[in-house]
Amino acid sequence: MKSTNVRPFKPGVALAYVILSALSVVMIFPFIWMVSSSLKDATQIFQMKLFPSAPTLENYRHLLFREGSKFPQWFLNSAIVAVSTTASVLFFDSVLGYTLSKFNFPGKNAIFLLIVSTLMIPTEMLVIPWYAMSRALKWVNSYWGIMFPGMISAFGVFLMRQFMSTIPDDLLDAARVDGRGEFMIFITVVLPLVTPALATLAIFNFIGNWNAFLWPLIAASKPRMFTLPVGLANFSGEAGSDWHYIMTGASIAMAPLVVVFLIFQKQIVKGIAMTGLKG
Repeated sequence: MKSTNVRPFKPGVALAYVILSALSVVMIFPFIWMVSSSLKDATQIFQMKLFPSAPTLENYRHLLFREGSKFPQWFLNSAIVAVSTTASVLFFDSVLGYTLSKFNFPGKNAIFLLIVSTLMIPTEMLVIPWYAMSRALKWVNSYWGIMFPGMISAFGVFLMRQFMSTIPDDLLDAARVDGRGEFMIFITVVLPLVTPALATLAIFNFIGNWNAFLWPLIAASKPRMFTLPVGLANFSGEAGSDWHYIMTGASIAMAPLVVVFLIFQKQIVKGIAMTGLKG
């Protein structure tokens, strides 16, 4: 008899797929509508059609290439802030995670507890001290003023410490016997073993800083220093009922996040799975 690989029908599994598919449609539909609306002109935007009858890229040319448009500068500001803070978080959080997981010194656990406890402090309670610090250092309306609160992440320190604590100490001792210094061990031995955690931290931090609104709104009062979310909110007030331009701006703001997720989706899923197993 020939064996078959047909799985038995399970009503519970089928129902779960139906529910998840329905929820996926509900979640994805607003994004499809937004992108579709960005391809409509002013005469089509209020027509109740999902897809435009005559798609156009004129809205994108208007926002990105029109003389005097601030969108390219806002996009550049967001890119500088998101990339710089992500690079900073990956380096400093991994160094702190390595130090707190593989070195013994007085007060190590207290320091880690103090770092993690900052996760319980709402951002709204920190904006006044942050602003006072920015004013004192003359960082208002500058990239440093926007970036410095996000250059080290308490969540990142926790995540990297948890991952690095699973690396065998014998492996590090063998590298020390070979004559490698601690920094070279960190770069050549430790970091390659925690790539999923780095990818997870990178995408979370990039998305968080790209979408950040409250602090960039406070730290930058000049339009040339607006990040894309702040600039888009300001533009929405100016555009009024020009919803085709507003939807186009929102689509531009979303595009880098989609690209980042598509590039790192395998690593982030693996990182989340490993975090759940090793936590």
